[in-house]
Amino acid sequence: MRKILALIVLTIFIYSCKSKSAATSRTEEKPEKPAFVMLKPSAADAAQSKKAYELGTRVLMTCNTSRFKPFSESEATASVIQNTTQARLTRTCHKFRLKYGDFKKLDLVEVIHFTDSDSYIYRYRAHYEKPIANKELRVTMNSENKVSAIKSSDWIDNYNPLEDN
Repeated sequence: MRKILALIVLTIFIYSCKSKSAATSRTEEKPEKPAFVMLKPSAADAAQSKKAYELGTRVLMTCNTSRFKPFSESEATASVIQNTTQARLTRTCHKFRLKYGDFKKLDLVEVIHFTDSDSYIYRYRAHYEKPIANKELRVTMNSENKVSAIKSSDWIDNYNPLEDN
């Protein structure tokens, strides 16, 4: 009887040690984060940079003119084309115009290259009529040189793309 009891205790002890080491190894595994490189504006591809600027300016100029030329399939992905509608832009532009005034220009501040997906985020500082405006426009270009995302938000000096989303 003592031998059986000792065997059960030993089995429980061995099992508990294995489960702790397995749990420890599972928590130590960290998911791989996407690799990215921060580029100066002058180091970015000039043609892609120009295209991102023109498409971003087209969206923000809608606030001044109330006219938007929809993106074509060669300029943007299907989801961007579907989400960038005249009605949505009009609602957003109305808020921006009341708060910040007319849109003036974009200044490219930095470019972020995601090496795993070969996509680029172009960060522009947006200038408006009123000096209180501290806004930015992020234009994401995919590997096919199409806009895959456009986002306007408050300006962040130290932007970390891994914290976005």
